[in-house]
This record gives sequence, structure tokens and C-alpha cells, in this order.
Amino acid sequence: MLDAAIAAGNDAEVATIVKYARTADPASGDAVAKVAAEWRDERKRAHDMRVREARVFDLWTGRAELGGYLTTGNSETTGATGVLDLTREGLRWRNKIHLQADYQRSLGITTREHYLAGYEPNYKIDSRHYIYGAAQFEADRFLGYDQRYSTSVGAGYNAIQTPAVTLDLELGPAYRYTAFTDQTVESSVAARGSMDFAWKLTSGLKLTQVASAYLQHYNSTVSGTTALDARLLGPLSAQLSYAVQYESLPPIGRRTTDTTSRASLVYTF
Repeated sequence: MLDAAIAAGNDAEVATIVKYARTADPASGDAVAKVAAEWRDERKRAHDMRVREARVFDLWTGRAELGGYLTTGNSETTGATGVLDLTREGLRWRNKIHLQADYQRSLGITTREHYLAGYEPNYKIDSRHYIYGAAQFEADRFLGYDQRYSTSVGAGYNAIQTPAVTLDLELGPAYRYTAFTDQTVESSVAARGSMDFAWKLTSGLKLTQVASAYLQHYNSTVSGTTALDARLLGPLSAQLSYAVQYESLPPIGRRTTDTTSRASLVYTF
């Protein structure tokens, strides 16, 4: 049984076999545990070597999300949303890229246009603690700004690490530059905090909550997205999400809160 579990590369089954082997016969159980430990050590060495020898474009994983709609007849509306998340895990460095675009047009008039691009490198101190850097560009004239640049550096902590639940927290100083649609420009130091939560409810159902806040003397921003992801077939899943973005001091005539509901297909790779 141990050989079969090792051949399948199933660490959970290996751990279970070692546990019951030690209970049934402590003497032979120690020998089984030694074989399992040697297998884990060899697998880790092979993994570390593969990561060290990987090229820049290797080891990337991610997800692509695409949703859209079209109505004709009494009303003519088109809309599309797209998200691309990429992650590369190294021995010490983790690199994350996030791209997002939302567009909506109704009766020949554009009613939503939001673009976001972000890059975040993480330096892993140990299995839970890391130092992060973050750079982000946003554009959303319906929220009152033509362009916004944000940079930040700070500390990150993996507060929960289980097969079913993960929670990452980040906190640090930031700098933001915003060009508003009323031609005013604002730049200042801010405080940035973020939360990334994921809960695997079943083998095919996952709940996620991502939130961030930039707090500063002038306009502060708080945003969050709640999503429910249901696996359909292989790497393909369906997702329902609800996003909220709050601007404390938008230009005159703009609302403080913007919400977006999405239904989309997600491909994981």
C-alpha cells in the first residue's frame, strides 16, 4: 500500500498509512515512517532543483475569467468583463499579476469602463511571513478619475494555511497619485491593507473574499469582491461575484459607492 501511495504521489495517503502502521506494529511502523520520510526528502529536492532551473516564463499558474452579455429589441445593451490572474511560486520569491477590464454600453452610450493592472512581488521569509511590494494602475472615469497610480511595500502574513481555508493579510505604507476627471490632481502618502480569503466548501465549490483599503488624508478607497466558484468540468468553472468600491471624496457629481455583479466562466491553468 505504501509503494502504491508513493507511486501515486499522494502525500495524504502516505501519512495515513504511516499513522496506522505505527499503531498496528510500532517496530515495523518506524521502518515505514523512515521510507516515507526519505520519499518526502527526495521529492522536495527534486522540486527545489526544478524551481532553480526554471526559466522566467516557466512555473506560472493562473486563472482567466470571461463574462459578457448582449440584449436587443426594446433595449440595446452590451457588456463584457475579463480578469487574468497569474502567479509564479519560487523558492524565495512569489510573483503575482492581476489584470481586469469591465466595459458596458447601453443605447449607444458607454455606461461603465473600468481598467486595472497590478503587480505584486513577495519575498518569503518563512512558510507564513513575507515582505510584499505592490504597484497598481487604475482608470475609471465613472468613479471620477482618469488614472490612478499606487505603490506600496510592507509585511504579509499567511494567517490560515489549511487544505480547506487560507487567509493572507498585508499591511504597509503606500503612495498614490490620482488624476481626477474634474482636472484636479492629488498625490499623498497612504496606509494600505489587504485581505485574501478562500474557503473550499466542497471539492467543486469555493468561496473567496478579496478586500483592500487605501487610507489617506484626502480621498480614501475601500474595495472588496465576494465570489462563489462552482466547478463545471475539469479546469472550467462558473463564477458569481459581487464587487464594491467606495471613494470617500469623489469629484462633485460622482457617487461614493460603485457596485458590480458578474456572472462569468473561469478557466484555471
